[in-house]
Amino acid sequence: MRKILQNPLALSGLCLIGIILLLALLAPWIAPYDPDAIQVKQILVAPSGEHWMGTDGLGRDVWSRMLFGGRVSLLVGLVAVGISTVIGVILGALAGYYRGWVDTLIMRLVDIMLSIPSFFLILAVIAFLSPSITNVMIVIGLTSWMSVTRLVRAEFLSLTQREFVTASSALGARDWRIIFKHCLPNSMTPVLVSVVLGIASAVLLESGLSFLGLGVQPPQASWGNILTDGKEYIQFAWWLSLYPGLAILITVLGYNLLGEGLRDVFDPRANSTR
Repeated sequence: MRKILQNPLALSGLCLIGIILLLALLAPWIAPYDPDAIQVKQILVAPSGEHWMGTDGLGRDVWSRMLFGGRVSLLVGLVAVGISTVIGVILGALAGYYRGWVDTLIMRLVDIMLSIPSFFLILAVIAFLSPSITNVMIVIGLTSWMSVTRLVRAEFLSLTQREFVTASSALGARDWRIIFKHCLPNSMTPVLVSVVLGIASAVLLESGLSFLGLGVQPPQASWGNILTDGKEYIQFAWWLSLYPGLAILITVLGYNLLGEGLRDVFDPRANSTR
């Protein structure tokens, strides 16, 4: 933790993410209005002291919707990456430890998944399902595990040649104990970096799906569908596009900075080669 706090990239990312998370968690208490409350007399009001980020085409307060939309966008990112990480870690561990036909089968599956553009795959799956926050989280998670699988597999291929693994096997330790007690904890460093960067990608994917109308559905707010609302009024209601766009930018930037900082902290060789 001391090294992370001393790294400028990681510290900057932590600060940005911390602010976004804090605002999202405190949304029910700091939002000045009900995010779904329609005010006919306040339609498309420009930012002011009463409405800090203006109002939308239905008179709803954009600042309140941004706060609650942040909860949705971040939840989708965290849950989707959690699903993909669990799948990727299990498959990567099996492929790297057992090798042989198990490795071949899993890696061919990874190659097939990587050959399909992920965004179009997600669009195709969502098109057959009813768009909802639950479906978005599951679909993103089930189509984003390949990079984690390859990372864990590479680590296991190296770790299974180490003396402590050979000693554990010679002492009669079962495969599951070697995998989960000895190999997996020593392979989590690149996975942690991948998870942090994956959250940024998941937030972008959710925003893109919601912008296209295939993600979180109105009246529930997310940064993507707030952007969609602003598309119709872009010429004279600039605030509807500016603020959610900035929120997505800051969030993705924060996670990318944190991921790059963690990579520098956990891999000192990266610093020496730059």
